[in-house]
Amino acid sequence: MAVLPRSLAGQAFALQAAVIMLVVMAGSALALFDAKRQGDEAARQQVTAIAVALADAPSTAEAIETGNAAPVLQPVTEAIRKSTGIAFITIMAPDRTRFTHTNPEQIGQKYIGTIEPALRGQTYTEVYTGTLGPSVRTIAPIRSERGQIIGLVAAGITLESLSARWRSQWLMIVGVAAGALALSFVGIWAIRRRVLHQTHGLAPDELRVMYDHHDAILHSVSEGLIVLDRNGVALVNDEARRLLALPAGPITRADLPEFLRGNDPGVRDEVRLTDDRVLVVNRSAVSASESEVVTIRDRTELQGALGELSSLQGFTDSLRAQAHESANKLHTVVTLVEMGRPDEAVKFATQELALSQQLVDRVSDAVSEPALVALLLGKTAEADERGIELTITEETHLPAEALLSPQEMVTVLGNLVDNAMDACDRDDPWVEVTVNQSDERLQIQVADSGPGMDPDTFARARQRGYSTKSDGGAGHQGLGLALVAQIVNRHGGTLSADVTYGSVVTVTIR
Repeated sequence: MAVLPRSLAGQAFALQAAVIMLVVMAGSALALFDAKRQGDEAARQQVTAIAVALADAPSTAEAIETGNAAPVLQPVTEAIRKSTGIAFITIMAPDRTRFTHTNPEQIGQKYIGTIEPALRGQTYTEVYTGTLGPSVRTIAPIRSERGQIIGLVAAGITLESLSARWRSQWLMIVGVAAGALALSFVGIWAIRRRVLHQTHGLAPDELRVMYDHHDAILHSVSEGLIVLDRNGVALVNDEARRLLALPAGPITRADLPEFLRGNDPGVRDEVRLTDDRVLVVNRSAVSASESEVVTIRDRTELQGALGELSSLQGFTDSLRAQAHESANKLHTVVTLVEMGRPDEAVKFATQELALSQQLVDRVSDAVSEPALVALLLGKTAEADERGIELTITEETHLPAEALLSPQEMVTVLGNLVDNAMDACDRDDPWVEVTVNQSDERLQIQVADSGPGMDPDTFARARQRGYSTKSDGGAGHQGLGLALVAQIVNRHGGTLSADVTYGSVVTVTIR
C-alpha cells in the first residue's frame, strides 16, 4: 500500500499528481477514440462524395451507354483515386461486371459486395471484405437521362488505410498529453513549494492540532486579542468582544473604537478609555504577514482601587506629617513646662488640636462614607503642606446612600481636587470643595483660583492623554478628567466647567 508523504504540501502534490495523470490519460484516450471516430466518419463521407459525384457525372452514363466504359472511365477513376488517396473506385454494370478497378486484371470480373440497395436507387455504405481486403465502401446508382439505372459506382477505402491515418495522429495526441503533464507537474510543484513554505512542512494532523490549540487559547485567555490586516479585522477573541462591547459575527474596522481604527503599531501599555472601562492597549506589527496584533487588558477595577489607595496614601502621608509636627509641638510643650510656664504650655498644646479635631468632626458629620472622609482629610493635609488653602464648604453633605459607589466618588473627587491644586494661582492658591446630595441629585463642585479652561480645552481635557500640567501629566497619564467623564457618562450625568468667582468644575448626577 502506497504511503502518502508526511507534510501537507507533499500530500497535496501527490494527490494532485494522481488526479492530473488520471485526467490526462482519460483525456488522451478520449482524444484517440474521437480521432478514430472522426477519421472513420470522414472516410465514409469522402467515399460517398466520390461515388455520388461519379454516378451523377453525365460523362459516366454516356460512356456506359456508348459501350466505351472501360477505356474511357478507367483513366478517370485511377486519377481520382490517386489524388484522393482512397483504395479503389469501381464502376460496374447492373450485373456486377466491372468496367474499372485498381487492379486492371479485375476488369470484366464480377464485383464482390452488396449492390441490391443501389439497384433499388439507394446510395448504400457498408464494410465489406473484397479483393483488396476489408474496406468501407459506398455504392451509388448511375442513371440514364430517362432515369433508368444503367450502372453502379463503388468507392472504398481499406480499413488498413483508416488505421494508418488514425495511427498518424497518435504522436500528436501523445505529445500534447506529455506537454500537459509536464506543465501540470511544474504548476503543482510550484504550489507544493508555496504550501510547504506557508505551512512550515507540517502534516495535516499537526496543523489540525495546532488549530485546535490556537482556537482553545484564543477563547480562554483573559486578555482581549485582535488581529488587524490590510483587509480589516482578521480575528477577534471572546474577551476583546466583551471589553469593547463588540457585536457577534464578523467585525469591521468601523465597529472598533476610534483609537483602534488606524494603523499605529509599536504602542506599549497605552491607557485608553471606553464608555465604561479603562483599558491597557499594546499593538505589535507582524512584518511577515503585514498584519498587526492588538492585546487589551482590563484595568477598570484596578484603576478604581488605585484611586482609593491614592486617597488613603495621601491620608497616611498627612498623618505622618502631622505626627512629625506633633513631635515638634510636644517638645515645645515639655520645654514650656520645664521653664515653669504651664498655662502657656496648655494653651499652645490645645489650640492646634482643637482646630484639627473640629475639621475632622465637621467632615465626618457631613460625609457618611469613610473612604471619602479619608480622601478629603488627606487632600486638606496635602494642600496645607503645599501652601494651598483648601476649604470644604458648609453646603457639603453626603448621606450613606450615595448615587455613586465609594470607588467612583474617590475617583471623581480625587481627580478634580488634584487638577484644581495643580491649576490654582500660585500667588493666591486656594481650592474650594462642595459635595452635596439632596432630592435625588448629587452635585460635586470643585473651584480653584486658576484661570480656568475654555470650551475647546475642556473638551480635549476629557479625552485620554490630555493634561494641562507643565510636565505633561506623567503622574496621571492625562487620565484625570477622562476618568471623571467616563463615570459621569456611565450614570447619565453632566460635567461642566465655567469661570465665575474662580475656575469651577461641576459634576451633576441625577
